[in-house]
Amino acid sequence: MAEDEEIAVYDEVEIEDMTYDEARQIYHYPCPCGDRFEIALMDLQDESNDIAVCPSCSLMIRVIFDQDNLPKPPPDNAASETTQQVPVAA
Repeated sequence: MAEDEEIAVYDEVEIEDMTYDEARQIYHYPCPCGDRFEIALMDLQDESNDIAVCPSCSLMIRVIFDQDNLPKPPPDNAASETTQQVPVAA
């Protein structure tokens, strides 16, 4: 986000206070409306976004985190492709 852009956020939340869904690779935090704020791990890793949004209302929170403490991305499929057996015609 551009530094001159000012976004009105409901709160600033430490990532340690959020819940991480490893299967969906999304961080969650309870929203006052009863739903929950969500932000994808990929958005945090590429530093393009630090704003978690609630899908049910207009509230947003800023996620406070250290890039080095994020979960590592899953390994590329390229490595697994080289180890797969390929049938060969005789």
